[in-house]
Amino acid sequence: MSFSCYPKYKDSRVDWIGEVPEGWSVARLGFECETIVPMRDKPEHLGGEIPWIRIEDFNGKFIGDSKSGQGISPETVNAMNLKVLPVGAVLCSCSCSMGTTAIVVKPLVTNQTFIGVVPGKVFLSDYLYFFFQAAGDHLNSIGTGAIQSYLSRDDFRRLRLPCPSFAEQTAIATFLDRETAKMDALVAEQEKLIAILKEKRQAVISHAVTKGLDPSVPMKDSGVEWIGEVPEGWEVRAIKHIVSTPVTDGPHETPFFPDEGVPFVSAEAVSSGNIDFSKIRGFISKEDHLRYSEKFRPQRGDIFMVKSGATTGVTAIVETDMEFNIWSPLAVVRCGKQALPHFILNFMRSKNFQEAVTLNWSFGTQQNIGMRVIENLSVTIPSIKEQTFISAFLDHETARIDALTAEAARGIVLLKERRSALISASVTGKIDVRSILPSHLDQKTMEIA
Repeated sequence: MSFSCYPKYKDSRVDWIGEVPEGWSVARLGFECETIVPMRDKPEHLGGEIPWIRIEDFNGKFIGDSKSGQGISPETVNAMNLKVLPVGAVLCSCSCSMGTTAIVVKPLVTNQTFIGVVPGKVFLSDYLYFFFQAAGDHLNSIGTGAIQSYLSRDDFRRLRLPCPSFAEQTAIATFLDRETAKMDALVAEQEKLIAILKEKRQAVISHAVTKGLDPSVPMKDSGVEWIGEVPEGWEVRAIKHIVSTPVTDGPHETPFFPDEGVPFVSAEAVSSGNIDFSKIRGFISKEDHLRYSEKFRPQRGDIFMVKSGATTGVTAIVETDMEFNIWSPLAVVRCGKQALPHFILNFMRSKNFQEAVTLNWSFGTQQNIGMRVIENLSVTIPSIKEQTFISAFLDHETARIDALTAEAARGIVLLKERRSALISASVTGKIDVRSILPSHLDQKTMEIA
């Protein structure tokens, strides 16, 4: 969709906004809107009909209910002298996820990570809703705080923003409602496609490493319930019987991390299924590396598996000869002569194996699985020739699926960028949407001048 500009512009005298249409004014938010600071602390006891809102409750343009069902009673509101946000207020994050915003459709309360903006006589809630989305990067840039940005009530009151007429605000909000809904639907479609591709990828892997590539081969019971039947000529062995060294892990101590040295890898670096050296825990000294290497020194073909934390069960393979070491959250499987590392890696990525991991992990402060438990989990062992064929087949098939997934992910990024650009251009008057006819809104491509 091509957009026209307004006939004339003027300097808004707000750097991040730039020029605005000549007929627009620029207003200070604190002069035109009431700003409400919610409670400073969470009440000790929640229970009541007034919803208590958190960042997890934001999902779309409107907000009025708590997903957790938590609420506060009017008596607590009065006793704590809390501010209830009225219907029509625009609730905006002033800390984490800066620029996250929604319009209040039911009186509610929330904590100090949000601020409520009640439109005055010159602004509409719908326009402010989109304006705060466009202002997200600016809000982050002016925030203060050592760990994360934070904006105070006074920061919000000092914000200067474009002020179109009510008619123009209505046109802008109506246009953006329609266009962003289309983009959001396309994003949802791409996210659904990615989920389907992810399931397809695991299904292809699972079938290949448990059933093989020849559907005509006779099958037999594997003797392991979560594996099921396997080809007649295959063996099923515990991991401890196919490794060249016992399953081990990294040091159970926190080393000193100098600014440079030997890369030290932990769960974060393998959480995506590959070893990402840009996400290492840090560096360790050569002396610590040599000391830790007495227990284990990584080498090409080693399989790492996360054994504790949120990504328990995620695997990666070493495909480098560079020097590095690992920390205790990672277990290491080093295959012997009868098992190819890439075949075992794929088996450990199968749905069957991942379900076995889930069945066998334990919980303390977080989920974890012990090395002796890992050693006793079973894997299938075809002949080396068949392992080679299956590994090559899966390399090809997963690469094809990964390419489709990456394409869908790029589409999501592009759609979100276009969405942000369209919102920003509309609320600051860089494009004139007033004369766009409904028939034009059916087009799916945009060309922002």
